[in-house]
Amino acid sequence: MTDAQSAAEAILEPDLPIVDPHHHLWDRIAAPADPSVPPRHGFEYVTRLRPRYLFHDLLADVGSGHNVRATVFVQCGAMHRADGPEALKPVGETEFVNGVAAMSASGIYGPFRACAGIVGTANLELGDAVSAVLEAHIAAGGDRFRGIRQSASYDADPDVLGPLARLGPGLFMSSKFREGFARLAPHGLSFDIWALEPQLPEVIDLARAFPETHMVLDHVGTPLGIGAYAGRRQERFGVWRDNIRKLAECPNVVVKLGGLAMVFPGFPSFMSDPPASSEQLAAEWRPYVETCIEAFGVNRCMFESNFPVDLCSCSYATLWNAFKRIAASCSADEKTALFSGTATRFYRLHL
Repeated sequence: MTDAQSAAEAILEPDLPIVDPHHHLWDRIAAPADPSVPPRHGFEYVTRLRPRYLFHDLLADVGSGHNVRATVFVQCGAMHRADGPEALKPVGETEFVNGVAAMSASGIYGPFRACAGIVGTANLELGDAVSAVLEAHIAAGGDRFRGIRQSASYDADPDVLGPLARLGPGLFMSSKFREGFARLAPHGLSFDIWALEPQLPEVIDLARAFPETHMVLDHVGTPLGIGAYAGRRQERFGVWRDNIRKLAECPNVVVKLGGLAMVFPGFPSFMSDPPASSEQLAAEWRPYVETCIEAFGVNRCMFESNFPVDLCSCSYATLWNAFKRIAASCSADEKTALFSGTATRFYRLHL
């Protein structure tokens, strides 16, 4: 996405405060992929993701016109330790991100606060032994570390996840995983959920089994429209909607409104040339966003950027314009909840 494309649209409601509760930072130039392994057919977009997205890249995006006050970093496998016990290697990511947060908190880059909250990862299948990893994250993240994300994304069709297919089925139903999961609440940690739409029944089961653990569903549950689901997104919409409504019955769960610019839903806007406008994006995403708001209420919903992943469909400025178009009929208080309030409260941010 070029600067010209980013500047193509006027910024809507430029004064509306935003807390972006989901972005990543990484440096894949320093750790290049194996050049002997070609991109998987249909997933060539992976090569178009920014190989380096660090603090100054984030600053450029949040400075593109919207009033972004703070962000929450969510794990992406960046800067894991090269040495030491395997279980503790992900703590390197928290150390790295907390350093970025300290740079931002210095104030020399302005009032914006990057990574005011940090979500790391840990292997919850360690069971009770994961407590040592959680404590190491908390120590490394200081008063910014807020939770864990361990992806459970899986589909029987390998063409759905492509290079991201790393797991077998049923992680959330595993007794060992749940033994480790039970350690989150005692440590005051939340759980970010990345699972695919057909896995929502497992998410519902997990949320019901652990009502004391605060959870957030990432990317509206990742609707599918590729691979075996190509051309079936509308057919499956009702299944997704019914599961979203069931999940909303669990008061310990909130939902992130976003991630729909990724490849998985199979929207026409993905990697379109020219890039889609915020009007087109809003039209494509609206049914999913409005269904979640109706089910969860504004105080349990938060808009997210999922950057830089969502660059494959739009710029940062265009993405937030699309969200503002979807929320145009909301009251001032409702917009506050959706764009900053829910995220600030859920992640207990000190702003």
